[in-house]
Amino acid sequence: MSIHYKKIAAELSIAEKQVSATSALLDEGATVPFISRYRKEVTGELDEVEVAAIRDRMQQLRDLDKRREAILKSLTDMGKLTPELEKQVNEAETMVSLEDIYLPYRPKRKTRATTAREKGLQPLADLLMEQKRIDPETEAAKYIDEEKGVKSFEEALAGARDIIAEFISEQAEVRTRMRSLFIEKGTFQSKVIEGKEQEGIKYKDYFDWTEPVKTAPSHRILAMRRGEKEEILWLDIKPVEEEAVALLEDSFVIGNNPSADQVKQAIADGYKRLLKPSMETEVRLFTKKAADEEAIRVFAENARQLLLSAPLGQKRTMAIDPGFRTGCKVVCLDEQGKLLEYTAIFPHTGAGQAKEAEKTTEFLFKKYNIEAIAIGNGTAGRETEVFVRNLNLPGAAIVMVNESGASIYSASDVAREEFPDKDVTVRGAVSIGRRLMDPLAELVKIDPKSIGVGQYQHDVDQTKLQTSLDDTVMSCVNAVGVELNTASKQILAYVSGLGPQLAQNIVSYRDENGAFKHRSELKKVPRLGDKAFEQAAGFLRIRDAKDPLDTSGVHPERYGLVEQMAKDLKCSVKDLMSDDKLRKSIPLQKYITPDAGLPTLNDIMAELAKPGRDPREQFEAFSFTDGVNSINDLKVGMKLPGIVTNITNFGAFVDIGVHQDGLVHLSQITNRFIKDANEVLKVQQKVEVTVTEVDVNRKRISLSMKENSPKPAPNERREPANQQRNFQKPTYNKKPEPQPESDIAIKLAALKDKFR
Repeated sequence: MSIHYKKIAAELSIAEKQVSATSALLDEGATVPFISRYRKEVTGELDEVEVAAIRDRMQQLRDLDKRREAILKSLTDMGKLTPELEKQVNEAETMVSLEDIYLPYRPKRKTRATTAREKGLQPLADLLMEQKRIDPETEAAKYIDEEKGVKSFEEALAGARDIIAEFISEQAEVRTRMRSLFIEKGTFQSKVIEGKEQEGIKYKDYFDWTEPVKTAPSHRILAMRRGEKEEILWLDIKPVEEEAVALLEDSFVIGNNPSADQVKQAIADGYKRLLKPSMETEVRLFTKKAADEEAIRVFAENARQLLLSAPLGQKRTMAIDPGFRTGCKVVCLDEQGKLLEYTAIFPHTGAGQAKEAEKTTEFLFKKYNIEAIAIGNGTAGRETEVFVRNLNLPGAAIVMVNESGASIYSASDVAREEFPDKDVTVRGAVSIGRRLMDPLAELVKIDPKSIGVGQYQHDVDQTKLQTSLDDTVMSCVNAVGVELNTASKQILAYVSGLGPQLAQNIVSYRDENGAFKHRSELKKVPRLGDKAFEQAAGFLRIRDAKDPLDTSGVHPERYGLVEQMAKDLKCSVKDLMSDDKLRKSIPLQKYITPDAGLPTLNDIMAELAKPGRDPREQFEAFSFTDGVNSINDLKVGMKLPGIVTNITNFGAFVDIGVHQDGLVHLSQITNRFIKDANEVLKVQQKVEVTVTEVDVNRKRISLSMKENSPKPAPNERREPANQQRNFQKPTYNKKPEPQPESDIAIKLAALKDKFR
């Protein structure tokens, strides 16, 4: 295990003891948020990203060890394990290299080579590999045996070549070099399948597309694969075939005679029939894995920014789920998001009904003293916003809310449980209103894949995506903190150390016994033991608690420390929290203990100053430009306010209120050079953009944030539509350095030894 600690420490550029301590905490069941927040002295102040990296890398290495053990056992059982082979297996550092070593010995289905061996042709293959000056046909004739199924010298030679071809294709060194060649010099080629041009118009950019494997970005790999899956595109990986064959011949051809010619034939056949398809499959898997990882990273980061977007707070809210013919569903919510009343209005279906809609809206506004109005940004959203603004309702913030995923929520088990007697339109409207009040608390009820960020979430590895998104949601929930007495079971489930069952138990206990009065009462919840309490307590808040520390992020294990500080200053904990001078007078060095150093003490001081502080930004009202409601209203040169909805490596997508997000290319975000849009932008950020191009037919809008906002040049290479960010090039085993020339005898001896 210590060798893993050393390896991870080197990879992450941290101390080995940090890795070992963090790994021990993880093995004990501690969560990433808990470790990074409350065990800083143990880990050396590692943050969530570093702790998660240790967790994930340690799991990879443990999986590698398990596979290594299985391979060693298999080789032992087969009687194939030699000291040299054992050394190779034990030194393999990746799953790929491990499988390459095992490949020649792995039990396999019947192949042409195994059939040839059964016919007794192994000695002939050995002889040909020696590449001596012999007559292959004469030697092959010696193996003609009707009973064994060898009817001619041609069949004997063909069988021997099959053995050679399989041998060459299974050599670990060969596969490593060939893999590198496919990555470094191979190309993706996609073409439209004949007759699918109209059906696959959204893939038009890939109808005749060629791109190096080495530099192909994540979004294009995933787009081409999706087109292939939908049977619109034909996708292939093309290596430089001449170089590939030359690489093999350079490694295995050591003569210039008829025997060597047989080896060349075997190489050509083995490459085409065995090695090339295998490498193409591997490269597809490698590039898909790398594309998935980058797409997941982008998706998770965008989801994080959306989850942590500024909350309006506890305001009496009217929420409207807009619609034309079917009308707008209106709900009124109290400060805690409880449904008070709901109805439907029809402001867009005629003057008479519009007048009635005005009266209903004004009546509900006054009846419930509404402080904010949330309007979904879907169909009829902008028109409904105009309708509401024209009512001139006093003192109300009118906000367009991204309703992505609201329909998913409204039809979910969660929504049915919350509102069993309400239809999906009412549930959807409630979700829109609650999103405005507290985006995080509402969005955790929806599958993260459905909350409106990312474009290839259904194409990537779903297990890895779910793990990443669960990490992201847990990180966000614990960073913000959760109000214990009002939180839903959905958000409680993401609190460190809890999970769905304990979250349900907490809600049930709360329903039966009333509000929690202090954190320690959590220990009375069924099945919530000391470990779960340790992990969760610091992230749970109790507003107006008798113990003021229960309102803060100070962990209960440190209450005694804070109480000692107050006692030494001859004041109460409450005084300490309300008086900045008292806090500044505390000599922190005096309170350092082996498990509570300055990092923890500084965190405690920050919490005492702002107990239960919300790390999210303050809410700012926003509105789109009046009169610009659809793509047809756009003109080149227009300057418009917008909201960033998605960030990619090639730019950012911005909602400007026309039901179709526009793209600000990376080169159009700022006048200075940037490599990543995240340097300047984040999801939900308010920006001002200039329209530079409008393609109504393809529903594409090009935007700029530059001061002068130049229109893209006609010959400027454009990214294919609906794309995600590039991915970092995967790293593979480097191509071995060429060996110095050796004489034929030495090379022949090495080949014969390996071949047998």
